[in-house]
Amino acid sequence: METIPEAFNDLLEAQIATLATVGANGRPQQSLVWFLAEGGNIRISLNTSRQKTMNLSKNPACSVIIVDPESGYRYLEVRGAAEIEDDSDYAFADRVGAKYGSDLRVHDSPGETRVVVTIAAERVRGVDMRS
Repeated sequence: METIPEAFNDLLEAQIATLATVGANGRPQQSLVWFLAEGGNIRISLNTSRQKTMNLSKNPACSVIIVDPESGYRYLEVRGAAEIEDDSDYAFADRVGAKYGSDLRVHDSPGETRVVVTIAAERVRGVDMRS
């Protein structure tokens, strides 16, 4: 597992990341997501009915990009394999919701559940192209 370069740790507090997954047709699918950085990993709460969750269940290969909100010329990319765990009690979803001031339950329809997606970093790349 690779670690996130210290010079990019501030991006782990960003509000939005882009999650890229591989669809059933082999094409990429991207979504903006809320996330937490915990234990050197990017962790995301996903609803089980979403396309990105289905994609990761079939093919765990994924990538997350976090762009510096102050400069689009600086970003962090984490590539790896997603590990999916049940979060039907919303324990992790509540921690994500606390970061964003939201109850994730309001984003789910009755009968839907959540999972925790942990991205084990196989490749980490911090890019800073500012002059």
